[in-house]
Amino acid sequence: MKKKLVVLTGAGISAESGLRTFRGNDGMWEHENIEDVCTPGALRRDPKRVMDFYNFLRKGLPEHKPNAAHIALAELEKRLGDRFLLVTQNVDNLHERAGSKRILHMHGDLMKLRCMNHPDHEFMFKGEETLETKCPFCGAGTRPDIVFFEEVPLYMDMIQNALRDCDEFVYIGTSSVVYPAAGFKNFAKRFGAKVTCLNLEIPAHDPDTDVFVQGKATEIVPKWCEEFV
Repeated sequence: MKKKLVVLTGAGISAESGLRTFRGNDGMWEHENIEDVCTPGALRRDPKRVMDFYNFLRKGLPEHKPNAAHIALAELEKRLGDRFLLVTQNVDNLHERAGSKRILHMHGDLMKLRCMNHPDHEFMFKGEETLETKCPFCGAGTRPDIVFFEEVPLYMDMIQNALRDCDEFVYIGTSSVVYPAAGFKNFAKRFGAKVTCLNLEIPAHDPDTDVFVQGKATEIVPKWCEEFV
């Protein structure tokens, strides 16, 4: 039987491309308060400050290149086809630039904007968002396509369906302690999937994970992908 695979990636996979994580040492929240740029209240109080923050992140993305881990996952997708799904907590576009196609950005996408009136109106965007930026579908105002704190992550139904149906779930570059993503491994395991962790730091005890591989993503992910059958 050909196996179905669901992959979850976190900030650790992009850190080796030079992108700062949000929560780590010298992370994004060291320089900005969450309450000022990543909550619905912040968007209401000072939308320009919120837009400027994500404009800054978007503008800097071209300086960072996909690394060996991103490329290995894209190559694995080519082998598996529709038996592969990549779910990422990252808002960068490094997976896409490496060649990934079957990808869900559960926390949003820096390279997209979303309509303020119709959340399903989303569109690719490479420039600088301003208060005058309009939705191309209806003419309403826009916001970054980012899931703020207090908001529900995107594509949860699709992700749960994939986890229910997969034979293996692997999480990469994430501690998998922040919900709802932290619940994916337990959910997949309850439906019979093998659960693997590829991460720089390995938890002392995790009953939901069957296999732990410790190391840098650029070193361990290509090897794991090559050996996956």
